Amino acid sequence: MTEDGIEEARTKAKQYAKEKGYVLNVDEKQLSAVLRGLARNKERFGAAYCPCRLRSGDPEKDRIIICPCLYHKKEIEEQGSCHCRLFFEKQSE
Repeated sequence: MTEDGIEEARTKAKQYAKEKGYVLNVDEKQLSAVLRGLARNKERFGAAYCPCRLRSGDPEKDRIIICPCLYHKKEIEEQGSCHCRLFFEKQSE
């Protein structure tokens, strides 16, 4: 995976978080691991599949796990973050 791919994943995640009122993981090590996984999956499989979910290999079935995946909103509501800990609920100031 390339640095450009990782930065593209970071930019998209940051933009999405801002639009939805989320924040990205403040732990740079965890954040980088997830962004690398997204970039790697996009390079290998053609889409930024969530690195924390198992792909079936069927693109039609797997589209629900393209980041941001189908599950992230409910996970953030219930747990404060999505499963892979990319997006977090914004804390009240």
